Amino acid sequence: MIDAVVLFFILGVIARLGKSDLKLPQALYEALSVYLLLAIGLKGGIELHKQSLAAVLPQILACMALGALIPVLMTPLLKRMGFSGVDSAVLAAHYGSVSVVTFAVASSYLQRQAIAFEAHAALWVAVMEAPGIVAGVFLARRELSRAKTLELNRVRASEGKATEAKSNWRELAHEVLFGKSVLLLVGGLVIGAVMGEQGLAPIAALFTDLFKGVLALFLLELGLVAGAQLPEVKRYGLRLLAVGIVSPLVLSLLGVGLGILLGLSVGGVAILATLSASASYIAAPTAMRMAVPQGNAGLSIAAALGISFPFNIVVGVPLYTWLALRLA
Repeated sequence: MIDAVVLFFILGVIARLGKSDLKLPQALYEALSVYLLLAIGLKGGIELHKQSLAAVLPQILACMALGALIPVLMTPLLKRMGFSGVDSAVLAAHYGSVSVVTFAVASSYLQRQAIAFEAHAALWVAVMEAPGIVAGVFLARRELSRAKTLELNRVRASEGKATEAKSNWRELAHEVLFGKSVLLLVGGLVIGAVMGEQGLAPIAALFTDLFKGVLALFLLELGLVAGAQLPEVKRYGLRLLAVGIVSPLVLSLLGVGLGILLGLSVGGVAILATLSASASYIAAPTAMRMAVPQGNAGLSIAAALGISFPFNIVVGVPLYTWLALRLA
């Protein structure tokens, strides 16, 4: 049976397509996103408190490597599909990073199916978010260099502009490391790891009991946003539809394979497959717009949020779980 929180997302899409006046206040949306990121980080940190860092270090390194590898593999394939080199790298960076909300839906689904998974799985989310963005920026800038655009020529010809480019790299690092998503996830992990379950007991009711209700409201808002991206999907046609659906299916297999190599539980393999298949629509768009303004932001948002996100939460999560049950 479909999870109730997914129905809230579908309700949001229907409301947008039906041109309803339904809209969540921006302040509420921000508060919900902060809550979810902190709650996921705290949960992972509590479990990390129970283990030694040496035990999870191989998982951390493997997840970071996978996040960086995905843009490297996807960029040349997207170029062959007819997307420009810069747009291919920017789009691939979104799939190299991860979706925190997709992780939350997958966790909820597994709990509902009584399938156990590593309780520190939120740690994987935190370490996979940044490497894909960094790799995508590198690939996009390499494409710009190869094309020898007039803008880049002016940057190289002017010492003042060259200094500004270095500053942009510093700003990018700051955005990736201290942006809302990474900061709250990592911050929650650290707080949970330091305090442990006993230390966080006074606030457990807020960050545990209310989690699924808050997730439902957040998905309602994302449904409204995703519904607004459907015209962009129509604009780019079957190519973008293929990227948004085929990419998660193929990338999930990388996650399954890595999960099996790491010796994860069946639920852990399903989670890693879901993370590999997911695409970022919060951290990646912000970082890529700043680092590579030449890229088509609408293209990436349409694929990540308009196609891959609904596909993953409606079809993908049950499918990746089924694969894990069969293969792990």
